[in-house]
Amino acid sequence: MKTDCCGENKKKEPFGSVSHLKPFASTPVKKNENKDAACCGPPPGPECSRFARPGYEICGFVEEFIDTAAGPVPKIRTKLSMADHAMSVLARFGIGRDSYGIAPGIYCTGTSDADSPVLVTANYKLTFDALRKELSSLSAWILVLDTRGINVWCAAGKSLFSTEEVIKRVKVSGLDKIVSHRELILPQLSATGVSAIDVKKGSGFKVIWGPIRANDIKQFLDAGMKADESMRRVTFTVSERLVLVPVELSFLVKPTFLILLGIFLLSGIGIEIFSVKDAWSRGIMAASAYAAGIFAGAVFVPAVLPWLPGKAFSIKGAVTGIIAAIFVMITLKDVANVWELTSLFLCTTAVSSYLGMNFTGSTPYASPSGVEKEMRKAIPVQALTGFASIVLWIGAAFVR
Repeated sequence: MKTDCCGENKKKEPFGSVSHLKPFASTPVKKNENKDAACCGPPPGPECSRFARPGYEICGFVEEFIDTAAGPVPKIRTKLSMADHAMSVLARFGIGRDSYGIAPGIYCTGTSDADSPVLVTANYKLTFDALRKELSSLSAWILVLDTRGINVWCAAGKSLFSTEEVIKRVKVSGLDKIVSHRELILPQLSATGVSAIDVKKGSGFKVIWGPIRANDIKQFLDAGMKADESMRRVTFTVSERLVLVPVELSFLVKPTFLILLGIFLLSGIGIEIFSVKDAWSRGIMAASAYAAGIFAGAVFVPAVLPWLPGKAFSIKGAVTGIIAAIFVMITLKDVANVWELTSLFLCTTAVSSYLGMNFTGSTPYASPSGVEKEMRKAIPVQALTGFASIVLWIGAAFVR
């Protein structure tokens, strides 16, 4: 028996076989001649980074580490990779969104030195990416707070992007040893959670309120850290509203399975106690009304938000729901009786109103107290409307 370089046993082959025509050991390899040459299979991968540490993983956006008086600081890439874009898309659809955070601490871009500005942001990866991609030609320090993977605006409202967290992160990172100045640039949307006076008292750093959007940061710095009116104005354009739709829809995936199961079971109830045929035919009609309500509340409302009447989002959702319900009734008028049509109308309207109201959490002009007040009034009405729809739908099967 012969043994090859990988330790596998090989039987002797007769003279004239391929192995004898081209002997494996005809060209001996010198010891340690090429450590990357593979004796079998593909060549080995690259060596580990010199920055690798047991128990820690180097993120793909980290280019290298630079030495500072406070220790090594990761220098990050400002160009987003395909993996960054792919993960952002998944997060937009609610996939991995609740765990899409990065380690808090100090990062840098370019050739940062003691005079480079310090930008403060949240440790939500989408927020972090939105900032770093705007710093391609800038040298800056980025102080990332621990906001539990939540964006700046929401984290400020939840007291996570807070005065205490800013002070803590400044001290933990040793920022006073890294920069010679004492200024922090905070995003304007964090103002609800941060007291500039208390940050100054607690850390010795002065807070400068930066622009709302990350893509204004270069212009802001070039203007001597002064923001014009456009940088202070919150916009809510059609594209900014529609980009929120996927994650709103992602919340409906799990409950929709249960709702559809309930729809088909209720649709089969009738004179025959339960009819599989009716469960399918009537279930399709009810599912269509439910789907119309989802479209009206989760897609139509944000698309035409400024032109819908009323201030309450539940009312706006009800308006789009009524429009969608009319289309459902027109489509099904030849196969459904009047009671079924009425039930479908109520179903579409209630679903749309509820989902339209949910959109308040994505808007820049709805206050927490206003949202709570609206929910207390709207949810009971929506629940009663949904219950009436169910009762009519079951009762309609007995009068066909």
